[in-house]
Amino acid sequence: MGALIYFFSESDMAEILKERIIRHLKQADYTPVRPGQLAKALGVRSEDYEQFKGAFEELRRAGRVVIGGRNLVGLPPMSGQVIGTFRASARGFGFITPLEPNSHGDLFIPPGKTSEAMTGDTVVAKVVRQGKRSGQMRFSGRIIEVLERAENRFVGTLSKEVEGWIVQPDGSRFLEPISVDDVGAKGARAKDKVVVEILTYPTEKYLARGVILEVLGRAGQYATEIRSIVCQYHLPEEFDADCQGEAREAAGQFRAEKTDGREDITGKVVITIDPPDAKDFDDAISLERDADGNWVLGVHIADVSSFVVSGSALDSEGRERGNSVYLPGKTIPMLPEILSNGVCSLQAGQKRYAKSAYITYDRDAKILSRRFANSVICSTQRLTYQQADKALGGRVKDVKPEVVRLLKDMESLSRAIEERRVRNGMLHLDLPETELVLDKSGRVVDAHPADDSYPHTMIEMFMVEANEAVASLLDRLNVAFMRRIHPEPDAMSMKNLAQLVRAFGYNLPRNPDRSAIQDLLDAVKGAECSFGVNLAVLRSFEKAQYSPLDMGHFALASTHYCHFTSPIRRYADLMVHRLLERYLRSGSCGRVAEPDLVETGRHITFTEQRAEDAERELTAVLILQMLSSHIGEELDCVVTGLTNFGVFVQCLKYGIEGLVRTGDLGADEWKFEPKAHCITGIRSGCTIRLGQAMKVRIVSVNVPARQLNVIPAEDVIGKGKRSAAAKKAKVSGGRRKAGGRKRKR
Repeated sequence: MGALIYFFSESDMAEILKERIIRHLKQADYTPVRPGQLAKALGVRSEDYEQFKGAFEELRRAGRVVIGGRNLVGLPPMSGQVIGTFRASARGFGFITPLEPNSHGDLFIPPGKTSEAMTGDTVVAKVVRQGKRSGQMRFSGRIIEVLERAENRFVGTLSKEVEGWIVQPDGSRFLEPISVDDVGAKGARAKDKVVVEILTYPTEKYLARGVILEVLGRAGQYATEIRSIVCQYHLPEEFDADCQGEAREAAGQFRAEKTDGREDITGKVVITIDPPDAKDFDDAISLERDADGNWVLGVHIADVSSFVVSGSALDSEGRERGNSVYLPGKTIPMLPEILSNGVCSLQAGQKRYAKSAYITYDRDAKILSRRFANSVICSTQRLTYQQADKALGGRVKDVKPEVVRLLKDMESLSRAIEERRVRNGMLHLDLPETELVLDKSGRVVDAHPADDSYPHTMIEMFMVEANEAVASLLDRLNVAFMRRIHPEPDAMSMKNLAQLVRAFGYNLPRNPDRSAIQDLLDAVKGAECSFGVNLAVLRSFEKAQYSPLDMGHFALASTHYCHFTSPIRRYADLMVHRLLERYLRSGSCGRVAEPDLVETGRHITFTEQRAEDAERELTAVLILQMLSSHIGEELDCVVTGLTNFGVFVQCLKYGIEGLVRTGDLGADEWKFEPKAHCITGIRSGCTIRLGQAMKVRIVSVNVPARQLNVIPAEDVIGKGKRSAAAKKAKVSGGRRKAGGRKRKR
């Protein structure tokens, strides 16, 4: 089987650096600095500084960045015309995010000046100067042309109004109803969920007009809402005949007894631990002692590359999908189920092909050696996380004795690995996840905290170790590969984080390292502000992404990292497997055809985010449907967002976000102070900050708009005054420092 070997050019590196420079300069609170200081703020290593200079100079020559007085770097000023992406507000106005960022930022478009633009459209706007306020020039705009429509198809609910049939689109991308005719052609009825295509776009006088393309079913029904999300996010559905044919052929050719030089470890004790409803078992674990008494961890990963040929229809479809999508109650697989749930899946009692990473540790879990092999395994037992946790606690019913012994050894090694990784700076955020309870019809009836028992951490530690081992090997072989990178947070983000946590009585050093962030997270454990602080830390980081850029993984404190352990459900892992296969066959990674790693990385990062967004939106829909019958009930929440029109709060039990409008906060004039991360009552002095707890009452639910409207269940002003008085009366020993104190672990 041919394997593709990937190389990464200097031009790729330059493009990534340029993206990071522009993203940093776009931040609203960016303060101009010199080029050298900018490189430092971006975490550019000394050996990469020349590449940074080259990328910066390309941006300067193209006019995308400017150097002003005192050699300070900034974005160019606002020009007379802007091309960018429009986003509409329900109140008639909107904003344009320029395709080429400028020093002003987004351009405000007043009501009546939006033309026929809709959210996501690429537009041209004429810029109008509005005069100065507080020494700064203010601008607004008027859209003069729509260059490209973002969407012409929408999913929404059909209803009969006085003026005729209309479709109210789901979500917030298109806010206005769409007028439709001839609903009988598709057999549509009121309260049906439909797909509608725009024929004419809205004007100041007339609604958009469209035609119904498909009836998805009755709005509110689980199957209908699933179809709605699939259509809305353009998620893949059935595999075509070529893919199905290749999958059947690959599965049919599998012969467990045909080892092809693989290591036969079918006699070893090997287990899988997964959620109760899992079917695609990617990974299995073994653990033994060697002749010197050292631990030898075996991480055995489904060898998908033996079934999916590079360049085949199945491979192309896998790349296009990027990953499997896990929705509440439904999975959209990256590969046909005959593979993903069949011959690739490491099912108990079945011989399966695997790629095995063996890592040898001393008694302190320090790595002594690593090796890799193609293998044939046979899982001894399939456990759920809950079963594994019970077995570790002594409840061993239905668990084989040799598996119980293995679990005990796994726990010991995992705790030692975790301790070592934490010492090295690995960060762990305490952001509990919510697990929905659905009835047989797919409706949410309750929710509870997701299981976070220690077996989850065991598997996580072993997977991280294996991913890091493979990445270190490929880096040592000097071959470009698809890394999983997590950039170090920039100085501006850390400054904003320090300002926010100071409001809770914690200090961060000026340039916090991982140790200081660990101290902060330790310090807030069990505190009322714990969720808010952990959320603020998460938001101060960039999102992890796929890229060939040698950048490391900040949160894991890993110099080289990739995804290797889930090739059934992630295309990035399959790419890495093919490189490992070539190494195992020839001992090196020679030069062959070169695909565009940067573009592939962008694509699979997008499909990953798309899957997360789709899961989040369907979850929100199901929860909102349930809460619509709980009007007037109270929810325990945390403040997660502040605007000049209200406060966003997140429900701790259900994980859904609601809005408290400014007028419902109490009898005061409320001022949004973005730099201080708070809203303040001008007369009362009451302050509402990000991360603080707030009990609210449900007022209304708008499922199509994905909106939960709530009001405070307690007197915000009175409670704020009492809280301030209590803080003042507290015996002060100075602020609690989140850096420099000894950690207890």
